[in-house]
Amino acid sequence: MAPTDQAGDAHAAANRPGEREALCFWLKLGCVSFGGPAGQIAIMHDELVERRGWIPERRFLHALNVCMALPGPEAQQLASYIGHSLHGIRGALAAGGLFVLPSFVLLVAMSAVYAAYGEVAAVAGVVRGLGAAVVALIVVAILRIGGRMIRTPAAAALAVAAFLAFVAGMPFVALLATAAVLGWLAGRWRPALLGRTATHDAPGGGADPTGERDDPPVRARRRLALTLLAWLVPVGVLLAAGGLVADLAALFTVTALVTFGGAYAVLPFVADQAVERFGWLSPEEMVAGLALGESTPGPLIMVNTFVGYMAGYNVGGDHWWGLAGAAIATFCTFAPSFVLIINGAPLIDRVHGAGALTHALTGITIAVVGVIGGLAVFVGENVLVVDGRPDWLVIGLALASFAAVWRFRVSVLPVVGACALAGLLAALLG
Repeated sequence: MAPTDQAGDAHAAANRPGEREALCFWLKLGCVSFGGPAGQIAIMHDELVERRGWIPERRFLHALNVCMALPGPEAQQLASYIGHSLHGIRGALAAGGLFVLPSFVLLVAMSAVYAAYGEVAAVAGVVRGLGAAVVALIVVAILRIGGRMIRTPAAAALAVAAFLAFVAGMPFVALLATAAVLGWLAGRWRPALLGRTATHDAPGGGADPTGERDDPPVRARRRLALTLLAWLVPVGVLLAAGGLVADLAALFTVTALVTFGGAYAVLPFVADQAVERFGWLSPEEMVAGLALGESTPGPLIMVNTFVGYMAGYNVGGDHWWGLAGAAIATFCTFAPSFVLIINGAPLIDRVHGAGALTHALTGITIAVVGVIGGLAVFVGENVLVVDGRPDWLVIGLALASFAAVWRFRVSVLPVVGACALAGLLAALLG
């Protein structure tokens, strides 16, 4: 290990917080983590690496690379990993849980208001304005991810093919699998065909306050068994119960396991299943969920909480069913992430460049650009056009929002707030 690595680990060990101090920080992070994964990761880097020195930068970046290769929300998994590196399993549960809890509470409350008053002009106006922000943010996501990943004609062709396949109705899981195989084949045949692939940083090493990096095999197997039981037993009970709760558990468990490339990649799949297959929500309600998800802290995949709530409310008929649906969707979305991090954290520092796995993930990430384009089509059809006519207010707001975020680098929260206010004023004045 280089001297700078030793110094970083020594500095982190000297600044290791108590559990209460860490708990307060994770709660604060959960309340202010707006701006999507990029903003959330930036906050953690500034607070935990630069200001507090709880984790060395080398270890932070290496863990981020590994979390990006795992299914699930990478920012929440990174928080869980850092919590685990500080205080073991309790730290992982505190960091990952509090990253989600404030957003869950807010989204349940907002879902209840929307379910009860969504047809009221003022609420409908706010949702209309938020829809414009969603359109702009999806286009920005396409450009940002595409700018990073699409560097060759072959990569552009794969993204376009993924878009056409998704719009044509190709199953999402099959699309991801096909993209992974194509990425793997390209990596073996001609690695530069799809562009330069990212590799993980060198493994971390260094001090391990939890003492779990070199777990005895018996201890590791016991932990794996307990975490799998904590995840799979509730899911099994829900599946055995049948009906709505089984469908919710099945959908969001599958969603959790195929969330590669960020929430925007999997939300088209969720929208298709919730709207077209199960009929739990209308397209307008799904767009409202995307808008509410953008306006709350926490990972964007928390849109699943809204979908679960509305499914429970619309099918079950009351708010208690809505709360149950939200809880099931949220548990099934995040439980696999906890299982992966709690069991994988002791191994993360030993993970090297991923080789064939990296090439497969490159294929998936390129295809994700096309899939997000499918989400843009879905939202655009239900936001920009109303009763066959262009909604010029929403179109104007979407263009202004796009310029604000892409050209002038305005943060997401004020843009979302401005769109909501414009929609409200239009409703009150119209």
